[in-house]
This record gives sequence, structure tokens and C-alpha cells, in this order.
Amino acid sequence: MESAEFELKQWLLQLEFLRGDGLWVTEAFLIIVIALMFNFFQKRMIHKLYTKLKTTKNPWDEALIESLAKPISAFIWLWGITIAANVMADANNVSIFDNLVKPTRQVGVIVILTWFVLRLIIRVERNLIKIGRQKEDNYDVTTVQAITKLFRVSVVITGALIMMQELGVSVSGVLAFGGIGGMAIGFAAKDLLSNFFGGLMLYLDRPFAVGDWIRSPDRSIEGTVECIGWRLTIIRTFDKRPLYVPNSTFASISVENPSRMTHRRIKETIGIRYDDSAKLEVILNDVRAMLKNHDEIDSRQTLMVNFNEFAPSSLDFFIYTFTKTTNWIKYHEVKQDVLLQILQIIEKHGAEVAFPTSTLHLNGDLGSNNHSLGINNDGINNPINK
Repeated sequence: MESAEFELKQWLLQLEFLRGDGLWVTEAFLIIVIALMFNFFQKRMIHKLYTKLKTTKNPWDEALIESLAKPISAFIWLWGITIAANVMADANNVSIFDNLVKPTRQVGVIVILTWFVLRLIIRVERNLIKIGRQKEDNYDVTTVQAITKLFRVSVVITGALIMMQELGVSVSGVLAFGGIGGMAIGFAAKDLLSNFFGGLMLYLDRPFAVGDWIRSPDRSIEGTVECIGWRLTIIRTFDKRPLYVPNSTFASISVENPSRMTHRRIKETIGIRYDDSAKLEVILNDVRAMLKNHDEIDSRQTLMVNFNEFAPSSLDFFIYTFTKTTNWIKYHEVKQDVLLQILQIIEKHGAEVAFPTSTLHLNGDLGSNNHSLGINNDGINNPINK
């Protein structure tokens, strides 16, 4: 260790000799070349290490190395450039190290550390979402995004305060100014603050999450939530158009979240002919039994099959039941199966599903009394005397 330090001092003395001859540019150039070489070798080492870590099942070491790669390069170049600047200042008897180079180095280090932490938070968020979705389908992505956004804001604010302190700015004065100027800022950025606190309420109350299907009866808002930001929420409508809704809007409207329904409802009215009235009761009993024994119908929920109405052309009964699935596609498959089985039950008993019909009653002999049929303006066949 002592020998290495001695050799470094001898090398610096040689550089001082060159500088005395007016060749300080060579020293600055050598420093830049050394920084370039360090950066080249660290990139190769980081790349090899990252390639090796990708073969493991642990995603956190990859996140750390990936977050560290670019900040290390920036750190090497920062030190190389500031040292070269200091060499040039000393050679030309210009004292800029304490006035410019040193503060620049300190601020640069803070910026690089802040950048590294932000990159690490982003990659941790990505891994948490990926791992969570692999373990469960209804993983709460919104909470993960809210916590990581809060961490990022905290890191940026902390880094900014440390930089101001290093530059000689009074942090307490800045905080006091923030308290005094808060009212003015609040009036100037009223909408921005209302959207910010609206987003905060969405994260706290959690009426919906990313991936939920929501709609509002008060506004023309319906679609799948793609992103919940601090200012606005992005909703993808069913025709694939993005809808940007300011977060303050959700404080004044009601929001329905169909994605959190426990069941889907089947509610249908079916009519049979009046000629099949004697078979209606047994049809109702068979339909009720079919629904109770159906694998995709939840019999613990409300289940009703009842004669409902004497309609103009049919005897109507209704079914009211709930499926076990909430998936939109599977629900329609279950509903189709239920309706087809009802048709089979009706046909099995020799009945028919009714359709709109009209019955015409004629009095007298048309041929002997010279009667003929006509149609009135309502489209109903009636006997008309000529």
C-alpha cells in the first residue's frame, strides 16, 4: 500500500515537471484518458455480471446492477472532468476549485446518487408487479404504484434540499418561504392541487385499481383503468380510445366498478302460447330444477322462475338467477347454455315459444251474404260489408 502511494507521488511529481514546462494539457488529457479507460472496463464488467445474474432466479440483483450501470459511468466522468479542470486551474494560477469545481462535484455526486435511487425504485416496482401478477390474478398494482411514486417524490425532494444546502442556500429559509407562499401558490395552482389531492384520495379510498372496468352514470366515462397518476387518470374505452380524466372529477361524480361484482345476473322473460297453458306449471318446475342443478349457476343466490304476465300473444314467465363467473365472455356462454336448455324443456313438453299473432273471427257466410275481407289502417284483418 505504501509503495503504491510512493509511486503515485513520483508520477505526480513528473506531471508537475511537465506542467512547469507549459505542458499541463498533457496531464489533463491523461486524466481524461484514464477516466475513459475506467469507464470502458467498468462497462464490460457490469455487462458480464448482468449476463451472469440473468441466469439466476433472483430478480433483485439484476435490478441493482441495471440501476447502477449508468450512474457509475456518470460518476467516473464527473471525477475525471473535475480533476482535469482543477489541474488546468492550478497550472494557470486560477483559483476556481473552491468557487466552481468543488460545488459542481458535490452537486454532481448528489444528482448521481438521486438518479441511482430513482432507477432502483422503478426497477423494484417493475419486479413487484411482475412477481405479484404471477402469483395471483387480482394483484393490487395500484398500491404498489402509489407507494413507489411516494418514494420517488421523497427522494427528489430530499436530493433537492441537500443540493441547496451544499450550495449555501438556507433550507430553513426555503421551508419558511414555502409556508408563507403556500397560499399564493394554492390560489395560482388551485386546479393542480385539487387534482393532486384527488389522486391522493383515489390511492387512499381505492374505489378502483389499475385494470378495473369502471363507468359513471353522471358522465360519459366507461372503460378500463390503465394508469392512476397524481394529476389525472387514464381510462381506455371499449373502442380503444384513451380517456384522460382529471382526478378532481372523481370527487364530484359517482363511479360504478363492475369489475368488483361477485356474480353476474341472468334476467330473461320467455313466453309460451296460450294453447300450451296446461303445460306451463310443469315447464316452470323443470326450468327451476335445471337452474338449481346447473354447474355454473349459484343456487345460494336469489333464484326465481315464475309465471309473470298474460301478454297479448303469450303467457310470459321470467327467470332471475346469478352465475358463478364474473368473466364477461364465460358469462355469455353460461347464459346461452341456460336459454338453450329452456328451449329444450319447452319442446320436450310439446309446447312452443310464442311469437306475435292475431286471431280473426268471422260471423256469417261470406259467400252467401257477399261479405269480403279488408284491412283497416291499423293493419288488422276485419270483415267489411260491401
